[in-house]
Amino acid sequence: MTIFQLRTPRASRNTGAPRLPRVLKLTVPALAASVMTATVAAAETARAAAMPPDEAATLLPPVEVVASPLTTPLVVVTDPKTPRQPLPASDGADYLKTIPGFTSIRSGGTNGDPVLRGMFGSRLNILANGMPTLGACPNRMDAPTSYIAPESFDKVTVVKGPQTVLYGPGASAGTVLFERVTPRFDKPGMRFDGSVVGGSFGRNDQNVDVTAGTPDVYGRVTANHAHAQDYKDGNGNVVPSQWDKWNADAALGWTPDDHTRVELTAGTGDGYAKYAGRGMDGAHFRRETFGLSFDKRHIGDMLDRVEARVYYNEADHVMDNYTLRQPDPASSMPMRMAAEVRRRTFGARAAATFRFGDDFKLVTGVDAQTNRLDSRSAMGRQNYGDQPWNAQATMWNAGAFGELTWYASDASRVIGGARIDYASARDKRPATSGMMMSRPNPTFDDDRARVLPSGFVRYERDLASLPVTWYAGIGHAERYPDYWELFSANRGPAGALNAFSAVQPEKTTQLDIGAQYKSERLDAWVSAYAGYVQDFILFNYAAGMMGPTTQATNVNAQVMGGEAGVAWRPLAPLRVETSIAYAWGRNATSGDPLPQMPPLEARFGLEYTRGAWSAGGLWRVVAPQHRYALNEGNVVGKDFGPSAGFGVLSLHAQYNVSKTVQISVGVDNVLNKAYTEHLNLAGNAGFGYPANAPVMEPGRTAWVRVSAKL
Repeated sequence: MTIFQLRTPRASRNTGAPRLPRVLKLTVPALAASVMTATVAAAETARAAAMPPDEAATLLPPVEVVASPLTTPLVVVTDPKTPRQPLPASDGADYLKTIPGFTSIRSGGTNGDPVLRGMFGSRLNILANGMPTLGACPNRMDAPTSYIAPESFDKVTVVKGPQTVLYGPGASAGTVLFERVTPRFDKPGMRFDGSVVGGSFGRNDQNVDVTAGTPDVYGRVTANHAHAQDYKDGNGNVVPSQWDKWNADAALGWTPDDHTRVELTAGTGDGYAKYAGRGMDGAHFRRETFGLSFDKRHIGDMLDRVEARVYYNEADHVMDNYTLRQPDPASSMPMRMAAEVRRRTFGARAAATFRFGDDFKLVTGVDAQTNRLDSRSAMGRQNYGDQPWNAQATMWNAGAFGELTWYASDASRVIGGARIDYASARDKRPATSGMMMSRPNPTFDDDRARVLPSGFVRYERDLASLPVTWYAGIGHAERYPDYWELFSANRGPAGALNAFSAVQPEKTTQLDIGAQYKSERLDAWVSAYAGYVQDFILFNYAAGMMGPTTQATNVNAQVMGGEAGVAWRPLAPLRVETSIAYAWGRNATSGDPLPQMPPLEARFGLEYTRGAWSAGGLWRVVAPQHRYALNEGNVVGKDFGPSAGFGVLSLHAQYNVSKTVQISVGVDNVLNKAYTEHLNLAGNAGFGYPANAPVMEPGRTAWVRVSAKL
């Protein structure tokens, strides 16, 4: 198997901070994954030579093209280690796009920003291994999902809408949990899961997940590296999109019995990314995480479970216009510029689960987190690492929650939850940027705080006459403005000193309904929602001498939409899947469409399996989007016009060498379609793009993935 060369740009660094040598950072995950996966694959290939085809076929999962809910359309649970089409995901946002209802704001080859049902940013609560990893860039160049390597996790859970209060504040659009699950060892042993990927445009990934332990103690290491060069679109034009990432995480656990676990975790990572849609590139995406958790189950008749976690993480992001490109003398940044931003987060959560007989279960607890954001920058020949850090903001949130489930009968359940949060922010900027120079900040060292209630109630029922489960729920979530909404905009609402002084919390009230049918040959599901958002936070973009200026303001909004899917097995070897997703939004204050809403999207999948072999395809069809709000959007992007529809055909095949080794191959965009996504940053003039020219998507892309699991 070919191991592709790793490429790392030459970037200026802060030499004062101790870090591993670059060679070790890149080669340890790559070599570990490649060597171990190749060794296991070779051994298993020889062992399977005399194995009957059917015995080597059935235990490994097929390529997934449509992610479907397992039991209820409200909650989607998927395995991120399962092979998927399109090309295996480069980050969390790339992975979530395969789940109906999710899209991503695109800016190049990686680090898109996830969008669920047209909602963006902190409306979507994202946790990785129980911890929120929030980015630091004021323009979200390092979205939270950019620090997540999906294949290093065991399970991804999505809860749609404001239908849980357990995982933090403000999740009006939904909650996403990237989780690692380490089963207790029955006897001393080792587990291994690894994969390597090679593809067009220099794409190469290496992933390794190794756990060793006894019934009492275990150690687990996950490491990955991924790289891609600039890709070509369907017209054969090169799109600036080179990127490289690596991550390494370790866990040490103590499991004295089946119901007790204490785990200490630590992780780090880095990378770079060239952005066709931005004026600067990401030269570094450093992260460090530390956590300590305790979990005790089956304690007594009433107190069933106690869990607690403390964590610390740091995101350290560097952006510049000279590591991966040359400064454009005709642009608003004609000389070398670099900025380093960091966010340090410390948090804790504790919860207890009570059971009152067989009829009631209560989960109640508290959580809190504090964030400190700093920045420093340099121009010309200066080194940003030599500059002092300047405080930008501190943010704090503390909440208490309770979620009660009433098992009213064997076929019906009532779930309700309530949450109260105290959120505050302090503006630490002594000065803010003007058109040509900085000016004193009128809200320097000011505090603002708010108490925010949230809650929901939902009814679920299993029908006796049909294999159908349906639900209906109403939820209310109040969301404090996040860092980007308070500090990134140039201006606040009309008449306000700035955004920090006047942008109000959002208040979302939403109805969610859905149903699921499951039988031997047919699965079908549908979920829908309708909601009203008071004080929806909207960004307005206007042209300025030094580039566009932004204004953050509040409007009222109406939203509605839904997702549906069908999986049909007409014959034993054949599986047909389809899904559809639609999101609609209206600015109730002005009557205009709500910006940054994805168009109608459908997916059609076909899979044929015979013994150890399978083959299939995905046809993704996206409608034109004619509902747009010119020059309105969010902190990342804006609507700059309508978008055309498109259809993209992708094909794949798979061979299960044995019950532990799998080879998958695929060709995405088989017809080499030239197309763009509606949620898209306009290409940057520094790369020669004319105004409002969208970033094109990759053309025909071939890939191969080899995975092994022991």
